Amino acid sequence: MSIEIVATNRKAKRDYEIIDTYEAGIELKGSEIKSIRDHRVNIDDSFCLVENGEIFVHNMHISPYPASSIFRPDPDRKRKLLLHRKEIDRIAGQVARKGFTIIPLKVYLKNGRWCKVEIGICRGKKQYDKREDIKKKDIELEMRRIKSYKY
Repeated sequence: MSIEIVATNRKAKRDYEIIDTYEAGIELKGSEIKSIRDHRVNIDDSFCLVENGEIFVHNMHISPYPASSIFRPDPDRKRKLLLHRKEIDRIAGQVARKGFTIIPLKVYLKNGRWCKVEIGICRGKKQYDKREDIKKKDIELEMRRIKSYKY
């Protein structure tokens, strides 16, 4: 089973504490899959909402495929995520009860054929949490430098 990561949301790990992750399929139209295979997708400012028992991803930009016909779908339209009913109910319950947010973390191709989106149930970080993470990263980097230093 091969996985090719097409796009990642780097802001998500910085701005949110990721509680749980799910793998979801995505409903695409026309030549959108070709654009995704060309890595022409952006999920930096995207988010997911539960609407009428279904989960949709908003602000996910898939650039139009240049060799496609004149009937191109809107690059910024909302796209339906494909999940099992139990997963949707569990996610909707967490978002409604605890005030979590659903954020797309990665878009990847599974086995070179299927486009999948990894979504995360997230809680927003406070400013002091971000500072602590930066301190930890700096300390780890300094420790690696010390270990690799040759006398």
